[in-house]
Amino acid sequence: MHRSTREIRLAEALVESADTLVDDFEAAHYLPRVADHCVRLLGARAAGFMLIDEGGTVSLTASDAHREVALDLLRAQRGGGPCLDSYGSGRPVSPVSIGAAPTAARWPEFTERALAHGIVGTFAVPVRRHERLLGALNVFVAALPAEAAPPGDTASGDGTELRLAQLIADCTALGLRNHDTYVQCRTLAGQLQQALSSRVRIEQAKGMLAERWNTAADHAFVAMRQYARRRQLPLDRVAQAVIDRVADDAELRREAGRGDGEPRA
Repeated sequence: MHRSTREIRLAEALVESADTLVDDFEAAHYLPRVADHCVRLLGARAAGFMLIDEGGTVSLTASDAHREVALDLLRAQRGGGPCLDSYGSGRPVSPVSIGAAPTAARWPEFTERALAHGIVGTFAVPVRRHERLLGALNVFVAALPAEAAPPGDTASGDGTELRLAQLIADCTALGLRNHDTYVQCRTLAGQLQQALSSRVRIEQAKGMLAERWNTAADHAFVAMRQYARRRQLPLDRVAQAVIDRVADDAELRREAGRGDGEPRA
């Protein structure tokens, strides 16, 4: 691949993998696009992610390019394979020749399935953010990268393909973790906004009742609180009913008269 073309494709891959701070983000759509960038950038047949959450649940996602091939090879790693090796060690698995005897002995089921699909080489890199391992990215090739030396199973070249894959995996991990943080922040912001809006409604309703009854605001608040507790309703809902003028004013007044012996808010 011409150098400038590869640089452009790498830039596209990194931008795609970092673009996760959006409300409509879905990993099921995001990860295949990133895997497709790997296929184009690395001249691979297919690529896929094996992600493992903190509870040990495994999820598999493949490139749209030769999707079924990638998924089959990811599933074939139940008994061992490049993804599990990379995830287990936290280190890359250098390009290996599928037909080499050491590879067949190392991952028999995976090797059989790979050869059946015409895959002759593979490598994998961990997907992680700092010390948090999320899974592994597996690349499947129909022609070995220059750094793989068949029939051996270790890299002998400059490792460019492996480094590029690791760069994309690192950026993917960053994108996934950033989205998790984004969701947490949006959720917290929503909860705080809801709490603030609720408090505003309660204060507004308290003031309306105090003015209507010509009484202290604390007295009006006690009435709403007692009304809400006796009917097992959220205080915010009672406040909204007061604001909308649909609350039973006579019942509220009776609650105010009963009192509850608690400090006035």
